[in-house]
Amino acid sequence: MIERNEYLNQIRPLVGKHIIKVFTGVRRSGKSTLLKLIIKELKNNGVDENNIILIDFDSVEALKFSDITQVSDYIQDSTKNVDGKIYLFFDEVQRITQWERLVNAYFNDENYDVYVTGSNSKLLSGEFATYLTGRYVEIKVYPFSFKEYLEYYKDSNLTQKELFNQYIENGGMPSSFQLENKMQYLDDLTSSIINKDILQRFNVKNTDLLNNLFAFLLSNIGNLFSANSIHDFLKGKKIKVSINTIYNYLDYLQEACLIYQVKRYDVVGKTLLNHLEKYYVVDHGIRESIFNRNMVDIGQILENIVYFELLRRGYNVNVGIINKNEIDFVVSKNKEVKYIQVTYILSNEDVVKREFGNLLKIRDNYPKYVISMDEIDMSRMGVKHLNIIDFLLSDEF
Repeated sequence: MIERNEYLNQIRPLVGKHIIKVFTGVRRSGKSTLLKLIIKELKNNGVDENNIILIDFDSVEALKFSDITQVSDYIQDSTKNVDGKIYLFFDEVQRITQWERLVNAYFNDENYDVYVTGSNSKLLSGEFATYLTGRYVEIKVYPFSFKEYLEYYKDSNLTQKELFNQYIENGGMPSSFQLENKMQYLDDLTSSIINKDILQRFNVKNTDLLNNLFAFLLSNIGNLFSANSIHDFLKGKKIKVSINTIYNYLDYLQEACLIYQVKRYDVVGKTLLNHLEKYYVVDHGIRESIFNRNMVDIGQILENIVYFELLRRGYNVNVGIINKNEIDFVVSKNKEVKYIQVTYILSNEDVVKREFGNLLKIRDNYPKYVISMDEIDMSRMGVKHLNIIDFLLSDEF
């Protein structure tokens, strides 16, 4: 079991503190494993196992809970003879109705330390946020980064570059690593997410529409488009649908943490633009399981990989627009801004002019980068060129 220290380092200072720890992310991305790692560290630090309650609301065992009162009764009964702080771990908590009241009640008793996971990007909106503004910290959990992928396969005989090519195809969903037929698993997992987190939750009837929409997004990773362009695409397939329905389905896919929307940012005007967005898939292995062409569309996949690496590193990410020219990513963190172009290879002077030229049109002094598979440093005119593997493994970006 990989320790995932980048996450654990965020969590360790919070253990035992009077703040709710909330882990969000797509199903099977490793949230439950993180809970188990925290529990393991608690036990190693002398916490009695009787002081630890783990409830997986997706498990068969949790079927005995029909409401939060029964959950509370179970906790009280299990800890009635326990002294000291009690550590509560609620896995996939959104599966129990009124979970917000349950978490809030235990937060109000300082004898409890509460940890929550959920496969819903809007878990922290609405009533829960109203109850607990400023009283929780969110840890967003993503599938394995390439650095974590290397750690998992550290005993492999493959070279770093060969492992990266494998990562491009297989993705970073940790639950698939030990399986021989990874693509079948990822296809089944995607179907399960769509069924549990979208069709059942939102009572969606038009499954074909949802699947066609998801396929359209996967095939257009890194491309700018609008709900109207999606409408035209579906119309061409003789699928009748309203613009509002498209917006709703896009929202459902985002809530299930399957896709991520990136808005455009006017670099000159310093404002967000509301028309035309990009979408990225939470794990590019899912795309391979459906289309079987990640290596063919490698430019799109590299852009997807870089996008999620930037999120892991805590950046706010937008698509940049300057005089109708596109900058793949404008990122910011702690008032620091960076501009990034991502391409497969700088194969000729025309590609070099395009990728570097768009960045050189930006007249401020913030750092500018071109990231590609090229191993020769092609930095020029103040724009730094990075090999993508070096970027993914660096601790300094």
